[in-house]
Amino acid sequence: MKQIKHWQDPLSAVLGLWLLCSPWVLGFAEQNTPTVNAVVFGIALIATAIGATFVPRAWEEWTEGAIGVWLIVSPWALAFETLRNPMMSTVLTGIAVLVLALWVLATDKDYMGWRAAH
Repeated sequence: MKQIKHWQDPLSAVLGLWLLCSPWVLGFAEQNTPTVNAVVFGIALIATAIGATFVPRAWEEWTEGAIGVWLIVSPWALAFETLRNPMMSTVLTGIAVLVLALWVLATDKDYMGWRAAH
């Protein structure tokens, strides 16, 4: 079995699973907008993180970072910032995902070529 290159990617997949399940765990499944946001981006995060776990590429980390940024701003962009549980879950998950993606991009020597080129 191939060794996992970045421990951050399986953790991001777990965060995606959390995001996917959070509407039911936190009791906001009846709120359509935050639920759809959590389900869609939870699935996207799981898929990207699993891909990055088994076939690591820099673009997957950038995608995870973009998902993290979206999760941070989505409560305001989609107007559910007044709903405490979905807002806090989405923003905190987004911060964690963004930090993990940036961590990999900043520390993986194979991904540092883009910095030297720019």
